[in-house]
This record gives sequence, C-alpha cells and structure tokens, in this order.
Amino acid sequence: MSTPGAPAGPGSVAVLVALLGRRVREEIDAGLAPLDLSMRHFSALGHLARRPGPSYSELGRRAGVTVQSIQATLRHLEGLGAVERRSEPGRGRVAALHVTAEGRRLLAAAEKAVAEVDRVMLASLPRPERALVARTLAGMVTRMGEETT
Repeated sequence: MSTPGAPAGPGSVAVLVALLGRRVREEIDAGLAPLDLSMRHFSALGHLARRPGPSYSELGRRAGVTVQSIQATLRHLEGLGAVERRSEPGRGRVAALHVTAEGRRLLAAAEKAVAEVDRVMLASLPRPERALVARTLAGMVTRMGEETT
C-alpha cells in the first residue's frame, strides 16, 4: 500500500501516523483516566449514544472488537451506571443497550478531555489548517475501511 516516491521507513506517512496514533491514544487514555474510562469505553459510549439499542454482538461488530472484549467494556460501563440493558418487544431474550443520563454526563466530560488532546496536538497550526488536517485524516480513515462516526 505504499505510494511510489513516498519515503520508506521512519519518514513514511504510515509510520508517522502509527507513531502519532500511539502517542495520541496514550494522551486520550490519560485524559479519560480520572473519569474511570479508557478509549474503548469512550468509543462504546459514543457508538451507543449515536445509535442506541444494539445487542452486545452488534456493538462488538460496530466497534471492530470481539464479543468478549465488548462484554468486558460494557460490564465496566454498567458498573459506572453509564449503560443499561433494556428488554424490548420483538427482540426475544436479547437486551438492547442504552446510554443513561450518567453515561451522557460521562460522555460529555470525555469529549472535553479528548478536545483538550486535540487542542494541544493542533496548537501550532493556524485554524484553517486544523480543519484541513481533520478532513484529510477522516478521508484517510474512510479509505482504510474504518468508520469515522
């Protein structure tokens, strides 16, 4: 997947993005830690807030993780009072997952923590370039087959 003429090794865009991604993830996890959340908890809450009602397996597929991983994530979120399971007509014994008022509060606080990581990371760029970086990265993520929402 390399581009002809693109630098190889440590100067490649792919390597730089991977290095930046690891560092940004560390910063996000550090910012979320006081909320007793991690990036995977934040991601699950975001998915549920945007599209409430999936089962564990549906949410796991959306998030690109195993059912066991999403179950552990959701157990933690349920323990925080951020997520609840509801039985819904027509779903049989499968419970639908929903974000609670506490979950919405945690999600808002987590979004502020992530926005602070954005602020620090983009501080040296003029505002118009920040929007360009965001659009460019979103396009790259989409081309690599990931969801940005």
